[in-house]
Amino acid sequence: MEVLEARLQYKFNNVKLLENALNHSSYANEVRNGTKSNERLEFLGDSVLSVIVASYLFENFKTIPEGELTKLRASLVCEKSLCGFSREIGLGEFLHLGKGEEKGGGRERDSILADAFEAVLAAIYLDGGMECAERFVLRFVLPELSHRDEQVFKDYKTTLQEIIQRNPEETVTYHLTGESGPDHDKIFEVEVHLNSNVIGKGKGKNKKQAEQMAAKEALLLMGAEI
Repeated sequence: MEVLEARLQYKFNNVKLLENALNHSSYANEVRNGTKSNERLEFLGDSVLSVIVASYLFENFKTIPEGELTKLRASLVCEKSLCGFSREIGLGEFLHLGKGEEKGGGRERDSILADAFEAVLAAIYLDGGMECAERFVLRFVLPELSHRDEQVFKDYKTTLQEIIQRNPEETVTYHLTGESGPDHDKIFEVEVHLNSNVIGKGKGKNKKQAEQMAAKEALLLMGAEI
């Protein structure tokens, strides 16, 4: 447990809470000696996670409307994000799984890793309180937030379109000019054209983001406030 505690950057007062958080239901059902699964902790962890993330977004993104905050929170607490957080600390190595789940690759199953992250969070919350739980969660969430598409917060394409529409004869179009990198980590390059002239270029992890970045560059070159 000391190795895992080091990865969690948290020392438990009651290590049994951590042990319980690592017990998948397949293991608890197989052992049948009173061992509890981590499902109840997962339930609690889900709520604690939502409160921590919602509170952080509410306090730090004061100009973002409720609908966008809801989308952003959902993206941060979804299964894809949580299993990624689990993999960062190698949580799968420490899980207690039933024989069938073990053979079936349960240690790498997204749903199991995501649930285990929530269970561990709940264990930290019960052992050390909300401050410790918040410190643990933000360690993963803050870097993730910094990598979010900028269009979550700014819609540069709409702003550019509104400016160009003041001159009905002008037309804005976006053109994909290149893409590079492996399939799981591609970078797209886009140009935005005003009629036939290039007025901005942008790169992004998808075409939508690249278009937003091209529109942003165009706005900056035009001297527009963004």
